[in-house]
Amino acid sequence: MKFKIEALDPKSKARAGEVTTDHGVIETPIFMPVGTMGTVKGVHQRELKEDINPDIILSNTYHLYLRPKTDVLEAAGGLHKFMNWDKPILTDSGGYQVYSLSGRRKIKEEGVKFKSHIDGSYHFFSPESVMEIQRKIGADIIMAFDECTPYPCDYNYAKRSMHMTHRWLNRCINHLEKTPEIYDYKQTFFPIVQGSTYTDLRKQSAEYIANAGAEGNAIGGLSVGEPAEEMYAMTDVVCSILPEDKPRYLMGVGTPINILENIALGVDMFDCVMPTRNARNGMLFTSEGHINIKNKKWEKDFSPVDPAGITWVDTEYSKAYLRHLFVSNEFLGKQIATIHNLGFYLWLVREARKHILAGDFREWKDRMVKQMDNRL
Repeated sequence: MKFKIEALDPKSKARAGEVTTDHGVIETPIFMPVGTMGTVKGVHQRELKEDINPDIILSNTYHLYLRPKTDVLEAAGGLHKFMNWDKPILTDSGGYQVYSLSGRRKIKEEGVKFKSHIDGSYHFFSPESVMEIQRKIGADIIMAFDECTPYPCDYNYAKRSMHMTHRWLNRCINHLEKTPEIYDYKQTFFPIVQGSTYTDLRKQSAEYIANAGAEGNAIGGLSVGEPAEEMYAMTDVVCSILPEDKPRYLMGVGTPINILENIALGVDMFDCVMPTRNARNGMLFTSEGHINIKNKKWEKDFSPVDPAGITWVDTEYSKAYLRHLFVSNEFLGKQIATIHNLGFYLWLVREARKHILAGDFREWKDRMVKQMDNRL
């Protein structure tokens, strides 16, 4: 993997860059649609590629390990071939899923024993096994196995967890050195900064991760319920320490406003289920604010879903028709909303990139944040 910075915003820490992988170039800042199980919910790969057109998508080690299982993926030649996707993929290591299975897992130094949410069967993840699983999945960017702490989190627990995450990181790196790629392209490894919302822990972790010398770095353990201002404060601390010449990935974030504010702090890569999950519940994100399309006020509004026309669905259908689909529980409504929201998120980060390159990102960002806070 190669990373180069093309422009820096003069009034913020925002940067426009380019990540080159064996499956293509990723222009940053970028948003990665979440395809947890090798599918972005409700969207065909053709629509994803041609209409939404992300440079990279995200999938998940925990879910793919359970279904379809790694032997199926390996027999298919890796996830790219299995799902017919020829652009870059990043896999989350499963640390967040382990966090979310609080009643179904037991964390020890060796790793994590957990019960499958599918059938209750027991499984064990260690840093070593997670590296092997991600080798078999074959993502272009693979993540270290970490523990994602909850919010709020006791200081001493956060500290112990952070140090264990660092020890797990060393085991990940050592095992990767013994485990060559399975397919005919290179994989890039990102470690993860932890430390909850404690400034001193975040500094320690960012320094430890920076010293690991990986080709890119991630920030985990945020967007887990903490106030937005705490998220921004921790991101700012970490970005001031992580190497400037390597991409920075803020995991699981977030709202359009969260994304813009974190771009301004120096983050390059984002993922979140919000655009797809909210779409299935009838919430649309637009440049003028957010819309609950199920509200009665749209019943006779025959204007386009979004006059900006970011994706083809925005002008192909009216708000009244989309509301009708949701009220009638027609799945087409969820598909339209999903394409719109993902298209909007990709439009947003690409507009941010344009303004960074033009040198007026800060002014544009401040204006957009105010607009997107509107409830239409």
